[in-house]
Amino acid sequence: MDRKPIFLLMSSFFKGGALIEECKALGIHTILLTVESLKDKDWPWHAIDEQFFLPNGFEQPGITHAVSFLARTREIDRIIPLDDFDVEVAAALREHLRSPGMGDTTARFFRDKLAMRVQAQDEGVPVPEFVHVLNYEQINQFMQRVPAPWVLKPRSQAGSIGIKKCENSQEVWDHINRLGDEQSEHLIEKYVPGDVFHVDSVVYDNKVLFALSSRYHKPPFDIWNGGGVFATQTVDPKHEAYAGLLEMNEKVIRAMRLVRGVTHAEFIRGHDGTIYFLEMAARVGGAHIDRLVEAASGLNPWREWARLELAYLNKEKYKLPKIKKQQAGLVICLSKEEKPDVSAYDAPEVVWKLSEEHHAAVILASPKSARVDALLDEYTVRLTRDILAIQPPTETALH
Repeated sequence: MDRKPIFLLMSSFFKGGALIEECKALGIHTILLTVESLKDKDWPWHAIDEQFFLPNGFEQPGITHAVSFLARTREIDRIIPLDDFDVEVAAALREHLRSPGMGDTTARFFRDKLAMRVQAQDEGVPVPEFVHVLNYEQINQFMQRVPAPWVLKPRSQAGSIGIKKCENSQEVWDHINRLGDEQSEHLIEKYVPGDVFHVDSVVYDNKVLFALSSRYHKPPFDIWNGGGVFATQTVDPKHEAYAGLLEMNEKVIRAMRLVRGVTHAEFIRGHDGTIYFLEMAARVGGAHIDRLVEAASGLNPWREWARLELAYLNKEKYKLPKIKKQQAGLVICLSKEEKPDVSAYDAPEVVWKLSEEHHAAVILASPKSARVDALLDEYTVRLTRDILAIQPPTETALH
């Protein structure tokens, strides 16, 4: 290419600084498109060539008009969404500009919880039994066939936002009736008790080149609805679920037709040992999971996303960095103080700490899984006692 590549990075949330910095390091002309409310955030301004702020967010048709206007004087080579909520918008823009990358149909597999379940099931991937909140007779038949409890899930929210656990059919119908015309934007799923895992991957030319599995100490649904300290740690290769998780992750990525990019997938291992697919996102895991991945492997998913997109643009072979093999853990919680004191979390295994904006977090790494497990238990107790704040769950994501 006889000019600098141009990447348009879209984000309706403050995140992705490492990707922005990597783009700059790779010689990419970087355009940040975000919302007006985030203009004063601490973006890595030194790595951003142009920035634009939209007062009304990424609403249509305004976002298409704005990006099309930019394209009049710029040859945009890649459109990269930094947050889950931007994946579908970016896909629609690629379709409109005929830009390479994930289009509308594939994006639905990574944003629509109903679409991804139907696709996974069609490809032979185990999923908890589910029904679309559409036909009332089918809903009643589902509840007669599948024992309670069930979970009512919005199709296009992220993570555990908006999910309701229902113990009986009356609760289900109460929630459905309150939804009104939004009913068909939801599904009902069998609640499967068990351990919840996540697998974070790098994909290139339809191949999973890197995957790291981790286990949540408590399901994200429980943390979102009841509060508490969020903790996750990498899965030891000796763990009985290790091989099955990686195999299932590859099968899901093939089913979702992802050509290249990064993914964050969640699975649940039921008490009978069956691993079920829950959901997959075509983006970097949130809640500082990117730092957990880097602590365990040396690979930063944000930076690799930039590298693989540039390699594909230049028709070059993408190569992973050297991967190290550590066990790592992450604890994070809301804080009663704006800047909580985390100085006492000082074990030699601590590799990163956060204290800002009413949040506290610690990441540790060790060759020994048992040591990480013990420290996470200790730090969870201490954070709960000294720092933790709890707020009621919201129905939408918070900026």
